[in-house]
Amino acid sequence: MYRVIPVLLITITVATSAMANESITEALNNGKASVDLRLRYESVEQDNAVEDAGALTLRTHLGYSSGSYKGFSAKLEMEDVRIAGGQGDYTVGPTGYNPGQYSVIADPEHTELDQGYLQYKTDSIQTKLGRQVLTYDNHRFVGHVGWRQDRQTFDGVSIKATPLKSLTVNYSYLTQRNRIFAEEADVESKDHLLNLSYKTPVGKLTGYAYMLTVDNNTDNALDTIGFSLNGGKDLSYHVEIADQTSETVASEFDSSYLFAELATKFSGMTAKLGHEILGSDDGNYGFSTPLATLHKFNGWSDQFLGTPAAGLVDTYLSLGGKVAGGKWLLSYHDFSADESSATLSDLGSEIDLLFAKKLSKTYSTGIKYASYSAGDAAASKVDTDKLWVWFSVKI
Repeated sequence: MYRVIPVLLITITVATSAMANESITEALNNGKASVDLRLRYESVEQDNAVEDAGALTLRTHLGYSSGSYKGFSAKLEMEDVRIAGGQGDYTVGPTGYNPGQYSVIADPEHTELDQGYLQYKTDSIQTKLGRQVLTYDNHRFVGHVGWRQDRQTFDGVSIKATPLKSLTVNYSYLTQRNRIFAEEADVESKDHLLNLSYKTPVGKLTGYAYMLTVDNNTDNALDTIGFSLNGGKDLSYHVEIADQTSETVASEFDSSYLFAELATKFSGMTAKLGHEILGSDDGNYGFSTPLATLHKFNGWSDQFLGTPAAGLVDTYLSLGGKVAGGKWLLSYHDFSADESSATLSDLGSEIDLLFAKKLSKTYSTGIKYASYSAGDAAASKVDTDKLWVWFSVKI
């Protein structure tokens, strides 16, 4: 908690100096408070030596967004997660909670500043200074991991500019990655993120350069440069390619990323067929996306939050639609190694199921299930079943 106090003080100090006292009062009176509660039960069953896990947790977001004065505004949001009903039989390794006893459920108890930033916004530019949620494109490289009870945020400055109607330029400089394990696993950094997108007649063309450095007094760099194109309506597509270099004092690796997805709509349903390759450098290093919303990709059982050194190939098919006033989704993933060997090729398969429903503007609920089968990858993976049931309130 103490490490976020300087961020909060800087935000408040800058906001105060930017507005006259009378204007501050007016902006505060025009502000908006928010409450976001999510009660969720999660269970994990794995075919290994640790005990099955179960967690009932309540996440509370309390937020306040001020009104605007001459383009300036501020936002503060606190986050708290508590175990409910004594249902806390799970492990969170980075925080030292029940280490090695249960399967992992990455929802530690904590209270912290979730967001606290000063914003300046006009018709063509938006700048934020402080702790903030940051997402680019489909979250594959930069996301908020909003599925977890402690979502990911970043300390730093972000700029979004639209110099032309069809052109959007995003740049961020990050000094800290506030990960999903409270403050126990936060990472000090010197990250430069550049993302440019341009709307063309055939779809949105995006180019990006993400230059990541962990600020730990050692020479290190994780540089990713890529391009994507996505468009279409009833028949839509997304193609993407990227190259990555990972450098440390002891090593240097190069790997590539390829992604292709087709989606079509019929009879009120949407079907998607995708193929994603997180490449390997001769079986020694796998393409990495440490700032991503990883739960969104490669199956909900979270078997591949870290890419294997042999790389990962994920071929998937999904089908979704609406029923009983809610939405449903069924997906199947087939996993294999990018650099196959005599001992490692098949990395298993997974089936995912979802039903979610908004009961009103305020209330929503849902249930989700993931079943991973290790198959020939049993030497490094285990069969895993996960179940989630949740109820949310937003005011």
